[in-house]
Amino acid sequence: MSKRKIFDFLRGLRENNSKEWMDENRQQYHEAKDIWLEEVAGYLKRLAQHDPTIEKLPPKKTIMRINNNNMFHPDKPTYKDSFGFDPYKGRNRPAFYVHLSPSGSFLYGGLWRPDPDALKKMRESIDYDGDELMRIVKKKSFQDFFGGLEPDTEALKTSPQGYSSDHKHIELLRHKNFTIVRPLTQEEIVATDFVDTVERGFVEMAPFLGYLRRAVEFEE
Repeated sequence: MSKRKIFDFLRGLRENNSKEWMDENRQQYHEAKDIWLEEVAGYLKRLAQHDPTIEKLPPKKTIMRINNNNMFHPDKPTYKDSFGFDPYKGRNRPAFYVHLSPSGSFLYGGLWRPDPDALKKMRESIDYDGDELMRIVKKKSFQDFFGGLEPDTEALKTSPQGYSSDHKHIELLRHKNFTIVRPLTQEEIVATDFVDTVERGFVEMAPFLGYLRRAVEFEE
């Protein structure tokens, strides 16, 4: 089944974001979703070779809901114009995320908006061994694939409490988000070898995600 049908459906949804349109195109939605679930099953099979903890995950547990949560965000459209995949879903869990959308697709990973306790642990880890994180994000193959750590638009302008402005890793310590991203084209995604790109991204990202996990899961 052609992955182009996913983008065809999402374009229609983006241009007609309403329950009425979705009801009229429910069959097209289910066809696109089934194609996505089949694609995700292939990701899980390939990635489980590197992380056995995701081997038995059902594909349905790793994809994102199409509905937006309008209870807390009433200004958002009724539906997302995207399909997503993340085998590590959950707050304070470093993500490995594949995002498909006619508005822009990407391969993404890291820790976004962690709660205060998790952010405190990240800063303690950087204070203790920020050199290791820098080695990971400066590695040539990592730079070639992701381009390094994303700039954090939410970073502090001053030093976090308890840290000196002349700390060796003060720029990292100011971060509130620790993320990386690789933009993707539709042609890359619909290609039959896209699973190779996903696997390569997973392998490149593994040391980065490992560092983040050790930081936020650390217990004294």
